[in-house]
Amino acid sequence: MSEQRAGYPASGMTGASQTVAPWPSGQHAAPRDEEHARLGDPVRQSLLDVRHEVAKAVVGQDSTVTGMLIALLSRGHVLLEGVPGVAKTLLVRTLSAALNLDTKRIQFTPDLMPGDVTGSLVYDAHSSEFTFREGPVFTNILLADEINRTPPKTQASLLEAMEERQVSVDGVSRQLPVPFIVAATQNPVEYEGTYPLPEAQLDRFLLKLTMPLPGRDDEIEVIRRHAAGFDPKNLAAAGVRAVAGIEELELARRAVAEVTVAPEVLAYVVDIVRATRSAPSFQLGVSPRGATALLSTSRAWAWLSGRQFVTPDDVKALALPCLRHRVALRPEAQMDGVHVDGVLGSILASVPVPR
Repeated sequence: MSEQRAGYPASGMTGASQTVAPWPSGQHAAPRDEEHARLGDPVRQSLLDVRHEVAKAVVGQDSTVTGMLIALLSRGHVLLEGVPGVAKTLLVRTLSAALNLDTKRIQFTPDLMPGDVTGSLVYDAHSSEFTFREGPVFTNILLADEINRTPPKTQASLLEAMEERQVSVDGVSRQLPVPFIVAATQNPVEYEGTYPLPEAQLDRFLLKLTMPLPGRDDEIEVIRRHAAGFDPKNLAAAGVRAVAGIEELELARRAVAEVTVAPEVLAYVVDIVRATRSAPSFQLGVSPRGATALLSTSRAWAWLSGRQFVTPDDVKALALPCLRHRVALRPEAQMDGVHVDGVLGSILASVPVPR
């Protein structure tokens, strides 16, 4: 089969139309040549501009913003992992402002009840009837802060919302707004008093994004902004404005749906997923849902990069954030200090890349 018929060039991503650098260690980068990605497509340009708006308030997290945009384009949810103080909440609030979307925040605590998330029936003394009072889940971007600090019963209250985009109370289903995604945060170093998310719920997150501590230069910029009077509660004063909205997101989703995937690339996705099921270090491999997630995010990443086809490098770029939360290490591998990302990296290096 010729490379042209495969739908991607032999040189990988070095040509003029190949604008994406792989995300090192599962992190995310923006297209290298943004001007090419923007060319001739105002919808793509407006979404790329979102990163610049978020950067007015959040320093050094362009990769996470790109991942959030991919999740919105793929209609998926995001698990944000990072130590306290790396601007997880601020990033979600600023992204919502740049996209003109409604956002609500829930602080997950041990005493939080399912009705506090989804809403509940409230008795109206005037009408002598029960009426439904919407919970904070009725929004565009739900920030589920420290989701692993609430018991499984309350965690499970999000399952229907995440999968079906609806909430059922007293036998009545109520549709959630469009778009709707959950951005859940958790602290990777503090486990006392937490309830680890079960595999069934982890699998419903499209991406798991890690937010690292900023580098020295970025941290200096953060401190400089605060010294100059930056107020994270006043995004308007920081110059953040809406550069896209629901209409642009819907047009972008339609464009992503038209991105082509060669049969060889589809087979590559399946080969990667199947390799996780036979990896000696894993006791749980990736399900077919993970394969579809890897496919959909690769298409969104290709479109953001200004291409109408998916390359193997796109698949590699999304493999870690798409798959790292869908696998489980064997206890003996954990004792040996094996890390999930390391095993996935070995799998990506061993699975043959289509040419």
